[in-house]
Amino acid sequence: MDQPLELSLEQQFSLRSFETQVQQMSREQAQEFLVKLYHQMLLKEKMYQHFLKFQWGLEPGV
Repeated sequence: MDQPLELSLEQQFSLRSFETQVQQMSREQAQEFLVKLYHQMLLKEKMYQHFLKFQWGLEPGV
């Protein structure tokens, strides 16, 4: 994994679109949005951990 990770063209476009949306927000809207985004990131991380534990047999199935 010597090559740095790069965004696909589609991801770059999505990032630019996101950037435009954020620039149009008020400070309060942006702060609220960041808190919600961080919450979603934490949930996503928790889901990945759960899936990996299940896949590796470290956690019993539901």
